[in-house]
Amino acid sequence: MKKIEAIIRPGKLDEIKDALAVAGILGITVTHALGFGRQKGHTQIYRGQEVVSHLLSKIKIEIVTFDEKVDEVIGIIVKTARTGQVGDGKIFVQNVDEAVRIRTGDKGEKAI
Repeated sequence: MKKIEAIIRPGKLDEIKDALAVAGILGITVTHALGFGRQKGHTQIYRGQEVVSHLLSKIKIEIVTFDEKVDEVIGIIVKTARTGQVGDGKIFVQNVDEAVRIRTGDKGEKAI
């Protein structure tokens, strides 16, 4: 099993969620996050003053899936989230040693 973490633009969440659902990926966790990468924030005008915001609003999506679905999930996220501009986000993949469904006690791939 693998855990896929994707940091994306907030405006892309619904598109990604819908595309994943069409592919049969229904279990995701979504977290609102603040951060910056190479873009290092942005400048905006607030009440006539220039304000530099170093932390930008992002969305973090977490998905645990079977090893054979990883490339498909990554492909869906990349295709849907890409705008071609700085700030599109990143995807991280980690091994998952164990999963347990609390309600039933199912373990491993049954728990997904």
